[in-house]
Amino acid sequence: MKRVYKTAATRAVEGSWGVTLDGRPLRTPAKRDLCVPSAALAAAIAAEWGAQQPDIRPETMPLTRLAATAIDRTGGERDKIVAEVANYAGTDLLCYRAEHPPALAARQEAVWQPLLDWAAGRYDAGLMVTAGIVPKAQSPASLKAYASVVASLDDFRLTALHAATTACGSLVIALALYEGRLDALAAFAASQLDETFQIEGWGEDAEAAKRRAVLAADIDAAARFLALLDG
Repeated sequence: MKRVYKTAATRAVEGSWGVTLDGRPLRTPAKRDLCVPSAALAAAIAAEWGAQQPDIRPETMPLTRLAATAIDRTGGERDKIVAEVANYAGTDLLCYRAEHPPALAARQEAVWQPLLDWAAGRYDAGLMVTAGIVPKAQSPASLKAYASVVASLDDFRLTALHAATTACGSLVIALALYEGRLDALAAFAASQLDETFQIEGWGEDAEAAKRRAVLAADIDAAARFLALLDG
């Protein structure tokens, strides 16, 4: 789709902020006004639209996509999305460790265990670690605690947490990103620890590199979205 508007700007809308294209309100795919809680996020979304030249490329507007998802989908599917995100705690990536080679097991312990320890203290919700890939039942109390944390978020933050959790394959890493314990690069590195270890030994093919780049971009977008909500 060609760009037909000249200017993208922000506007105050009853306690929130919207985006305009040539003075007309920007709308979501479901035809709702795209309004967000912070002026900083609205400005960043307007900047995404302002940067489109000469064609509009949705894949270059991750903040717009996250905002539209929060408005069009999350509000109407909260219970489903909360459950989907919270369920990651039951099989969190950080809980499944390698036995061999020892170098990989040591790296997992060094990077992942401090995050599990932090989450256990932060949310009073410890998760058990096991070797191998066979699922291990986690404490119902811990799972309930994580579900409560996820359910407490507003639609915009829940949307960003959902994006980060699915990209990382770990609720603990996503919460560390949300809480500011990890930045986007560190969250990506932690979530891709196993893959990076294999690449160091065997190299990386083009398809894997592309997939990793997409995941890194998704994590970065979620982190920026969260920061701008607080901006």
